[in-house]
Amino acid sequence: MHHSRACLRKVGSVKQIARFYSSNRRSVLRQDVSRLPVHQFPVAKATDTRVYVWGLAATGALGMQTSLKKQAQIYTDFVQHPSRLSFAEGRHTVVDVAAGYGFTVYVIEKSDGTEVWGTGINTDGQLGVQKAPGSHKKPLELIIYPAPIDLSTAETEQRKRVVRVAAGRAHVLALTKNGSVLAWGNNSYGQCGRQIVAGEDYFRNPVINTITLDEPIRAIECGQDHSMMLTESGRIFTCGWSDDGQAGQGRYGLVDVPGSAEGDVKGERIVKVSSSCDTILAINDKGELFGWGNSEYGQLGDVAEDNPQISIPRHLSFAKECGKIVDIAAAGSYCLILNEHGDVFSWGYGILGFGPEVQHQPKPTRIPPALFGKNEFSPNAKVVSIACGITHAAAVNEQYDLYMWGHNRHACLGLGHKNDQFFPLKVALNARVHKVTCGVDHTVTLCKAFV
Repeated sequence: MHHSRACLRKVGSVKQIARFYSSNRRSVLRQDVSRLPVHQFPVAKATDTRVYVWGLAATGALGMQTSLKKQAQIYTDFVQHPSRLSFAEGRHTVVDVAAGYGFTVYVIEKSDGTEVWGTGINTDGQLGVQKAPGSHKKPLELIIYPAPIDLSTAETEQRKRVVRVAAGRAHVLALTKNGSVLAWGNNSYGQCGRQIVAGEDYFRNPVINTITLDEPIRAIECGQDHSMMLTESGRIFTCGWSDDGQAGQGRYGLVDVPGSAEGDVKGERIVKVSSSCDTILAINDKGELFGWGNSEYGQLGDVAEDNPQISIPRHLSFAKECGKIVDIAAAGSYCLILNEHGDVFSWGYGILGFGPEVQHQPKPTRIPPALFGKNEFSPNAKVVSIACGITHAAAVNEQYDLYMWGHNRHACLGLGHKNDQFFPLKVALNARVHKVTCGVDHTVTLCKAFV
């Protein structure tokens, strides 16, 4: 192998290379095969984790650049195709990921627990205090490659047992194994679940707040500037900005102490909540749909006819015809639901998946299953999960294929161009997609290798 490379360097041109291999073919064939070097290539395992990123790169949210010099010389400020993140290979095993507004956070599995890492915009301390190597003392507002987030002010047992992360516009929630939540970043609306301090410097003095409730928390979700926590028994606790009723506590304005959202969800066992902006959806264990918050584009249907800002959870009866709902995704001006048969429904205003002529649907309408790969040759390619950012959406089918549609801001759809996509279209990914998380202008997927 090394001898051949040396010869190639000497012969130079393509014709010379061809003549070299032609003249040496017989001597090569006469060699003792047992004496030839054996090259072993790594074999992908089903447990191998991969992370693919695409969209706006200028914020550092993709975590692809390892130096400021390379960042300054980057040939483009966005990535149009899914790009395999080198950080998530080898010694960094990523077990969860969340895309915020211009930043990304990761949960990294270590031998003695877990760590939280982040990359991208850090103007509000959403990535903790980050400093350049050496004598440079000034904190960095932009991180271009994943770095560990300092959680040392939290209890050791909690910070080493993080299992999930969620990201909003400028704040982060981290769920620990024992059912508490660590919150940091911007708290100007109380979204970190602690008292608001006027003039607080989130960038230079980030505070890690620990949120504990009267029962363990098992799921977390960040809206734009509000937070939601789902307890073991299925109760919803919220805090943060509630000008559109996002807190679901029957009041508007700031909510800096986590409180219970009740209304029509009182006594229900809620299994999931979703919010990317200021509209919230929730489903119970029976597959029924609830919603509150902003309904300026008809996201909440007839319950918001008299008031487009709903401050208490309401049962959304217009979804009954969709069957049992198993997944939900609330975007900025539209919503998505997934039923137990793998059918995706969308409604509201925007690019809904029905083509360029359909920009509004008043109630949940099914997107043709064939658009997600279901046909005579793949009858089992039903959708198993959905996700969305503010203006773009994603669905993963039973074959772990990813489909995306919506506004293609900075190529956040990963389709190889920047044009808006009006129908779901398959994204070229050489891996099995297990989770997709959408920021405002970038997308991150947590995948497993094909075997």
